[in-house]
Amino acid sequence: MDRKLLTIVAMDVVGYSRMMERDEERTLRQLNDTRSGTIEPAIERHSGRIVKLMGDGALAEFTSVVGALQAAVEIQRNLTGTTGSNGDAPQLSLRIGIHLGDVIVEGNDIYGDGVNVAARLETIARPGSIVLSKQVFDHVSGRVPVHFTPLGEQQVKNISRPIEAYSVDVGATKPSSGRIRFGDFELDPDLFELRCKGETVAVEPQVFDLVSYLAQNCERTVTKDEIFSKLWGERFVSDSALSSQIKMARKVLGDDGTSQHTIRTIHGRGFRFVAPMASTDSPPVRNDPPPPEPDIYKQARMKPSVAILPFANLNTEPSEDYLADGITEDITTALSKNRWLTVIARNSSFSFRNSSDGIRVIGEKLGADYIVTGSVRKAGQRVRTTVQLVDADSENNVWSERFDRDMTDIFDLQDEITELVASRIESELGMTEQRKAERRPRKNLGAWDLYQLGVAEFYKFTSDANQRCQDFLRRAIELDPEFASAYSRLAYAIVLSMVYFDAAPDDERMDEALAAAKRALELDDQDANSFFTIGRVYLARCEYELAIDALEHAVDLNPYLAVTYCGLGDSLAYEGRLDEAIEQFEIAIRLSPHDPFRWAFYSYRSLAHLFRREFQEAVSWARKSVQTPNAQYWAQAHLVAALGLLGEEKQAARAVADLTRSKPEFSVDFARKHLFYLKKEEQIETYVEGLRKAGLKETAESS
Repeated sequence: MDRKLLTIVAMDVVGYSRMMERDEERTLRQLNDTRSGTIEPAIERHSGRIVKLMGDGALAEFTSVVGALQAAVEIQRNLTGTTGSNGDAPQLSLRIGIHLGDVIVEGNDIYGDGVNVAARLETIARPGSIVLSKQVFDHVSGRVPVHFTPLGEQQVKNISRPIEAYSVDVGATKPSSGRIRFGDFELDPDLFELRCKGETVAVEPQVFDLVSYLAQNCERTVTKDEIFSKLWGERFVSDSALSSQIKMARKVLGDDGTSQHTIRTIHGRGFRFVAPMASTDSPPVRNDPPPPEPDIYKQARMKPSVAILPFANLNTEPSEDYLADGITEDITTALSKNRWLTVIARNSSFSFRNSSDGIRVIGEKLGADYIVTGSVRKAGQRVRTTVQLVDADSENNVWSERFDRDMTDIFDLQDEITELVASRIESELGMTEQRKAERRPRKNLGAWDLYQLGVAEFYKFTSDANQRCQDFLRRAIELDPEFASAYSRLAYAIVLSMVYFDAAPDDERMDEALAAAKRALELDDQDANSFFTIGRVYLARCEYELAIDALEHAVDLNPYLAVTYCGLGDSLAYEGRLDEAIEQFEIAIRLSPHDPFRWAFYSYRSLAHLFRREFQEAVSWARKSVQTPNAQYWAQAHLVAALGLLGEEKQAARAVADLTRSKPEFSVDFARKHLFYLKKEEQIETYVEGLRKAGLKETAESS
């Protein structure tokens, strides 16, 4: 049994049973004539294969998406307006559905969700027309000269998730859109020009495409998803990026969000072009050859999707489903706060309660890359919750854990389980996506893969890796200038190059980091990660109050993001609010004990204890940090300072030797230079005193 990604074409004769009832012989003759004279030659010409004939229907497979649509269009055009072989009856009329999806191949037959979706799309097609899925539309739009009409999301039989569909007008080739006139403006899609009173108006290409698409579809409301698909394709783009484009489009057209005389927001739906049209003209059709099929790796990968299936209630009383369902719903809501994840809606996931389908099949049906499953069992006042995170494609277990808790208050229990599960899934998914990106071919990577490669380098915490991280992120931004997360991570990498590594702290780098962090917030002002990053940038710039404000807002946006608590604790420590700081570190460690940044959770906590002159505690947490595999050399430096202040001469000497091997140039002067972000002079002096007592050299040259 093999699996393949294929384009499936399902077709069926309209009204076949009624025709057979009237005249079996004539109907069978027409069906055979249609198959041999129209269907089979068209499929063969476009390199397809008929998989099977099913009474009045047929199923075909194509390796080329474009070829599949070309064959379907040819079949429908040849059937339109022709007559049967005897000349006295109209030719058969077909409905056709097309979908691109993963299928199971057994011998000469194919099965699976990809086949089912194509068959269901066929049922909603009008006689003589074609309906295709968004997966097909994304590949063929602009490549086959036909007109597409968006049908929106369609709920079809036996498919749990809605299918976004498009109808194909096979009557004629798609005409050029022609010039469009409204008010003082004239829009020429063929010349890519917008003119006002005859004068060319400067407009960004993407804004031009947005205005053009809205104007060409002025008879209806255009949904946000449709605009994302048309303008950005498969790239990961936030709602705020679209809002920014709409704002710029209105500005170019002399419109604004209050008057909306040209582009009107239809709340909860999309946008409508409402300016009165003067006239349009359509130049002759150009039969330019379609561009070659795209290289799959040039398409930026979409953000990963995760579905949380209803947790199983393992208790004997079905009435206790409420606890399992409550935890499932809360985890779904919590994970949705991570802007880099697509979380499948609760209703779709809950339709698979007690499903006998395997993880891979459920993933395909829900369009999910990862599946979360779990169970809840209660014994007296003890509740055991188990959770598994599974890669839907490979069915490999990514992460699993068991939580045993006393049930004192059901809402407190749900809250605790939810925050722990959501935090750990976010961390594990992030690391899994980074490993996947590293395994993909490095040629023609998309923006998402470049971003994940950058993040993977970020967590290696070396100077060279930091530079590679910045390079990957800059390439991701070049491919997708609206990629908020790439700007945010780049800003943080720039800051860490000055704090952890060899880059000199200077105003130019600080300004670049701040500009990147602000750009991330412009693109997505609801992303907790972006507020975390700008908080760290503000701290490096010694703007302490702004740092704390940004980090507290990040916690409000996503209370399950462990690294934010670490950043907030660090900022509070430099303000001298050490008790509050240690509380934040405790939360970070509890939420994500396996976090790739956990060495920093321990290291910064060690520093807070050191400033509180709790030197034994400082040593303990510094040692935990040093023992973490990807710990950075500053963790060793904190251990040196704490041991020096504790008066442990032999241990301090060994720690100094370890630090010197890791960072030969580390000295008292080096520490002063790179601790530029500390606010209180007494904290710097305490730290330096510990280094000196441990026997660290004063300058790099003195060694």
